[in-house]
Amino acid sequence: MNDRGGALAGVRVVDFGHYVAGPLAALMLADQGADVVHVDRPGAVLDSADAFLNRNKRRITLDLKADLDTARELVRRADVLIENFRPGVMDRLGLGWAELREVNPRLLYCSLPGFAAADPRAGIPGWEGVIAAATGNCRIRAGYVPKGWDPTRPTYSAIPVASNFAAFCGAFAVVSGLTSRHRTGRGDRIEVPLYHAMFEAIGGAGAYPTARGLGPERAIAANGSGTYRCGDGRYVQFNPIGATTRFLSWFLDAAGVAEWAGEGLTDRPRMDREPHLRDLLQKRLTGLFLTRPALEWEELADAAGVPLTLVRTTGEWLESEHARVSGEVVVLDDPVLGPTAMPGSPVWLSGTPAVPGRARSLPDGDRAEILAELATPSGSAWLPAGGGGLPYQGRKVVDLTQILAGPSAGRILAEFGADVVKINVPQRSVGAHGFVNRGKRTVLLDVKSSQGQQVLWRLIDEADVLTHNFPGRTADSYGLGYQHVRARRPDIVYVSVNCFGRGGPWSDRRGYETQGQAATGIMVRSGGEGPPGVFGPYNVLDYGTGAMAAFAAALGLYHQETTGQGQHVHASLTQTGLYQQAWLVLGSADPGQGPAALGPSPWQRFYQAADGWFYLGATEEQLRRVPGLGELDPDSGHEHIAAVLAAAFRSSGAAEWTRRLVAAGVGAHAVTSLGELMTDPGVRTLGLSVNQVSEEVGEVVMPGLAISVEGNPPRLGEPVRRPGADGREVLEQIGLGDEADALARGWAVQLDALPPGWNPF
Repeated sequence: MNDRGGALAGVRVVDFGHYVAGPLAALMLADQGADVVHVDRPGAVLDSADAFLNRNKRRITLDLKADLDTARELVRRADVLIENFRPGVMDRLGLGWAELREVNPRLLYCSLPGFAAADPRAGIPGWEGVIAAATGNCRIRAGYVPKGWDPTRPTYSAIPVASNFAAFCGAFAVVSGLTSRHRTGRGDRIEVPLYHAMFEAIGGAGAYPTARGLGPERAIAANGSGTYRCGDGRYVQFNPIGATTRFLSWFLDAAGVAEWAGEGLTDRPRMDREPHLRDLLQKRLTGLFLTRPALEWEELADAAGVPLTLVRTTGEWLESEHARVSGEVVVLDDPVLGPTAMPGSPVWLSGTPAVPGRARSLPDGDRAEILAELATPSGSAWLPAGGGGLPYQGRKVVDLTQILAGPSAGRILAEFGADVVKINVPQRSVGAHGFVNRGKRTVLLDVKSSQGQQVLWRLIDEADVLTHNFPGRTADSYGLGYQHVRARRPDIVYVSVNCFGRGGPWSDRRGYETQGQAATGIMVRSGGEGPPGVFGPYNVLDYGTGAMAAFAAALGLYHQETTGQGQHVHASLTQTGLYQQAWLVLGSADPGQGPAALGPSPWQRFYQAADGWFYLGATEEQLRRVPGLGELDPDSGHEHIAAVLAAAFRSSGAAEWTRRLVAAGVGAHAVTSLGELMTDPGVRTLGLSVNQVSEEVGEVVMPGLAISVEGNPPRLGEPVRRPGADGREVLEQIGLGDEADALARGWAVQLDALPPGWNPF
């Protein structure tokens, strides 16, 4: 084994993954120093994505039937196994969890199938499009629907959202499992099906009070938010959202049209009362942006501190100075492609930085070295068994983050046992609160005031983790920068989240989901030949970055557990944006782009049946064996084959065709709406849609847990209480209970007349 640094130095991983989910999860571990051996199948065909997905790994080619003994010996010496076959495949090969835990009780066995072993659809091939149809991830974002669009028609995207989220969650679960194993000496089985992982991506979009029902999707249009064409024909994404119109006012001042404020165009309450003012603002902004080129608007907004970004292609982001300087993009000398730009480490760590990038080996390129290691004697590094409990039981987190990404990280840590105290500003709307803060205690605390800072430092003194997503240098201005916290708590894991990463010229720029999509090329992919569009119905960067920030925190906690040392860790929306597109960024073609796309080929495509749409996921050979599809001549061209299939599929309903196709071993699933998904009895049985009772709004529906751990299952946190409702209890626990009323009178905390908070975000 090569000696490597990083938070996971000394951890051995066997990667049996294929396509995206398994290899990507293993790559996330490899970039943090784990020694990953990727097992290729004989005759594996390499695509350009292989250069990214298998960098930093060693490789050996094994026939898992003929070379079973070699595979088992690899696993016997390993700490982690990752695979993403359908349930039962590894068992039939003799590499299932039940057998391997007997030879390696310390093993963390991570499965990332399409559907769970407990799901009746476990045998259905979990193609990305099949999972997208099953989870409603095939709709155009509200506000970007083309005129005259049929709302029942699905749209296909080549971005493998389900595979990516399974990898993000799987990598987090593995590191949290390593932390738990360090205390107990016991391994465990982790399962993150792609279908389950989509509920992490759905997030607050699937959360609602039962009495209200699931509301309609709404476009982001507050304060003039939108995508605008500029004078040079390019576009910018402008998103001055928030409870106030400060970003809009700053922008109008910088643009030289401050007088618009006198017409009520920055008066949020008035615009809410008079909707025609919103329309007028959109019309004015549309004309204003046409007066200058896009890059000039971006520079003006940056100087004004406003969230606005030029819509770039992925290639432009890969070549950008900021992406290169910040390390979000690295260039490796690939043995086939030569010098190749690709996403860098998914997260940044100060104390255990990602290991230096190593270009991929080609299949079987490390065979001799790996076999030589297996020929040497190897003892079992048994760890003394200690106490059990969830990985972060007894750990305390102070969560200063807002909106979606940062709070999601805190929610995930709470699900794995952490005691999380969520802090919001007093006397102000808290924005996103309901779903993202499940399982946390809530306090309204003014961290800028001297009294509030005294309370905050009492909390930090007892914390293991501090999270924030303050923009720019705000944390430093509050005296809460890493250097300030480290001076008092050198062992703390300090987690920061922002839009554009750290260390480059854009590090202090403001941005949200839409800016992350605009910068990294996702909006261009979504728009296709038309204007750029915000991707998909779900916030895949916000919730993806939440999972990435949880992964970064887990790495910090594992390092803290094993060494006693703390460090600064960081995640960003733009790096998550690159990872969402990771398997596409090195390719020259995009298989399916724009709202009109139905799929990359006739056998991977959405089709309309007699009563609705479904996704077909098959190979060309499989389709020829399905009765009722007519003659499919492979030489007749894709358009002809698609037309033949489309005509055949209109003869029966979607349920009937999916039944026939699945019976023939083909992947297929009817398109499911979000409302149908969240109320589906099977989804409830799997624990992916849960009902809880909120003290504020009564019974609520929300997504459940995406990650399963067999021996040490995560917990579903209680619904978050009204903002600030735990203030007295928290103050009591840090020895300030007697001062609570005085702190409230000084506006350091808010304990009464609490604001509403439960909302679907």
